[in-house]
Amino acid sequence: MRVVTAEQMRELDRRTIEERGVPSIRLMERAGREVAAAVDARLADRPGGAPVVVLCGRGNNGGDGWVVARLLHARGTCDVTAFLMGRFSDVDGDAREMLDEARRAGVPIVEVENDPAWTAAARRLTGAGLIIDALVGTGLNRPLGGLLARVVADANAAQAPVVSVDVPSGLLESPPGGAARRGSDRGTMNDDAVPAVRATLTVTFAAPKLALLQHPEHTGALSVADIGIPADLVDALDGPRIELLTPVSLRRRVPIRPVDTHKGECGRVLIVAGSRGKTGAAQLAGLGALRAGAGLVTVATPESCLEIVARVPEYMTHPLPDCDGAVTGSGLDVLLAAPADVVAAGPGLGTGEGAGRLVHALLDRQTAPPLVLDADALNLCATAPQRLRGNRNAEVVITPHPGEMARLVGTTTAAVQSDRIGIARTFAQAHDVHVVLKGARTVIAAPDGTVQVNATGNSGMATGGSGDVLTGAIAGWIGQVPRLTDAIALAVHVHGRAGDLAAQEMGATGLIAGDIATRLGRAAVALTREGLAEGA
Repeated sequence: MRVVTAEQMRELDRRTIEERGVPSIRLMERAGREVAAAVDARLADRPGGAPVVVLCGRGNNGGDGWVVARLLHARGTCDVTAFLMGRFSDVDGDAREMLDEARRAGVPIVEVENDPAWTAAARRLTGAGLIIDALVGTGLNRPLGGLLARVVADANAAQAPVVSVDVPSGLLESPPGGAARRGSDRGTMNDDAVPAVRATLTVTFAAPKLALLQHPEHTGALSVADIGIPADLVDALDGPRIELLTPVSLRRRVPIRPVDTHKGECGRVLIVAGSRGKTGAAQLAGLGALRAGAGLVTVATPESCLEIVARVPEYMTHPLPDCDGAVTGSGLDVLLAAPADVVAAGPGLGTGEGAGRLVHALLDRQTAPPLVLDADALNLCATAPQRLRGNRNAEVVITPHPGEMARLVGTTTAAVQSDRIGIARTFAQAHDVHVVLKGARTVIAAPDGTVQVNATGNSGMATGGSGDVLTGAIAGWIGQVPRLTDAIALAVHVHGRAGDLAAQEMGATGLIAGDIATRLGRAAVALTREGLAEGA
């Protein structure tokens, strides 16, 4: 699913209205109806009859809100009150027409012109069953201040769930990319004093907005509603090509195994991992590859660690010369000659001199299978990231968490988090590698500048070993799927979905990496079933 910037969304609106002849007020009506429907579908368990508060700005985002207020009021199942941040005379155009319709329908509407008026109005937030945020849409280009900042803060402090219309109010507007830029396209909230609504659910229109993917802590659950903007216009947009991974698009990338398939056709994976005290990383990476469907998996690990690593009977092992539980860097000729369709290296490997020689030897091979680098392998490259490009003819995938990415680019973790897509894309293009920047809304950036964003996963996956499982899973899928970008996308999405399955069963707090590995197969089945259902 194509992700759009705010500028691209304005172009979509213009072309839909001017070239396809769709009246703007019809788009507004559809938008409001979709939000009302999403409220019913997603928040049906709110307290019966509990009051609904609709917060409307003076522009078109507020216009959508008037439609929502009118429709919810007409159902008669709850008490609806709408607040206009300004005066009736401040509203014009389509938004004014929708405001007038809401007034004619009998929706109680209160003008809020100043702080004292909001002090009285804000009391309605106490005990509210639901808040609709229709204050500011995608056109914001500076932080909210004054009355609107206070309204946002009070909405966030309320106990009621919040549904944001199109984008949570307060996300700033700026072109994507560029570490010095800020904005709603990047969703940057570097300054804690910058207010933005923290929504329970955001209902956005036509296509996901870039800011929504970068800041899930503000977006909440995301629903993309069709309001009549033609899909071909979305696909034909100029500018950044960013995709949100969905079950429908991914289902087509899952390979179908013929009945006479044998293990040699499902990928031979070599994993170089582990050291004394970190043997679990090697085991988890091996399990990740196996559970992703790899036919043959070999884990190369220091010889003194072999007995522990080999306790998983389904993969093979390869002993590496070591000293005190760390690889020495010798014996590389035998290792590099091992047959493999894909190599993964780094989990628990250590950052000693021997590990450095091993990783650099893998990078310096001119003809070799795809190489996946994670954890210590990335830390070993941090002082000279240009080595990632090397002289290889094969493709390289790196899977950093934000801290590792910060070391690779010579910045801070906070800076990486403030521009995840821009930093991942820039690094992928500059070093000719595929970047999997882990975290909430994992970013997958390719050397050609295309970006994919994943929405599966949960906070319980912030646990040791989760990334090791992902490294193995990426290698496992690469061994089965012809296109590398498809393999990476499948691995990331299924890994997050496996974490979601685990969290549903045992809660996020107690989730461990092994829970993710054991559910990779079920997650792949769930992906194909959901993709079929959505594509029907």
